[in-house]
Amino acid sequence: MYYVCYVLLYCIIFAFGAAIGSFLNVCIYRLPKEESLWRNNSHCMTCGTPIRKRDLIPIFSWCRLRGKCHSCGAKIPFRYTLVESLNAILYVLIFAYFGIFKQPVYAALVCLFCSALIVVFFMDLDTQLISLYVIGFIGLLGVAVTVYDVCTGNGTLLSHLIGAAAASVPLFLLVILSGERAMGRGDAELMLAGGLFLGVKGVVVGLFLGLILGCIFGMIHKAKTGDSKFAFGPYLSAGMAMALVVGEPIANLYLQLCGLK
Repeated sequence: MYYVCYVLLYCIIFAFGAAIGSFLNVCIYRLPKEESLWRNNSHCMTCGTPIRKRDLIPIFSWCRLRGKCHSCGAKIPFRYTLVESLNAILYVLIFAYFGIFKQPVYAALVCLFCSALIVVFFMDLDTQLISLYVIGFIGLLGVAVTVYDVCTGNGTLLSHLIGAAAASVPLFLLVILSGERAMGRGDAELMLAGGLFLGVKGVVVGLFLGLILGCIFGMIHKAKTGDSKFAFGPYLSAGMAMALVVGEPIANLYLQLCGLK
């Protein structure tokens, strides 16, 4: 019975994550166009036919329709289901890692943080823009986590404040000195909000991982297209997501090797 309850809880978390993932798709598509997230009903991008309520079930509906519009038969991009599935799986993994009963509040905040990073990842990949609304949302999550850590003794206010500045200040200087040719202002703003959430150790490791990923895929992109301009936000987002798990261990290992801990 104990295991059945756990399985049921994780199924609920998966379903909730998939539903949030469906909303993330709306954000990724509409925010760059400055369209309302609430007023307009979902519709086929090819024929404009409103999507039936029974076809709005995340993941399942795409599979049932075999990735095609029920009206005109146009292909529905697999990425919609990818985002829903990714968000659902991340929610399950996050609650499994931090514990459903041990740190449920923190796990929920981390889930929302990762959802916001997914929006940044795909939005910046598509448009090379990062919405200020998403950055503002991450900033609010950063405030919530700061309050949580201070109240529970898991972290300090100073660590989160330094985290907000540690990665963003160098990036803002790079943006100003290069005239936004080396990096966009949105990337620096993303690290400001993300640093407040992660704290100093997490954001430094996240920035390091993001820069490595960005350099690798940037060179691949340039080799294929000859264009050195590419979106950096996706890799910074991936770096911060990984830092949620490996940030503290990597930072502590580095401090030990340097004899600082």
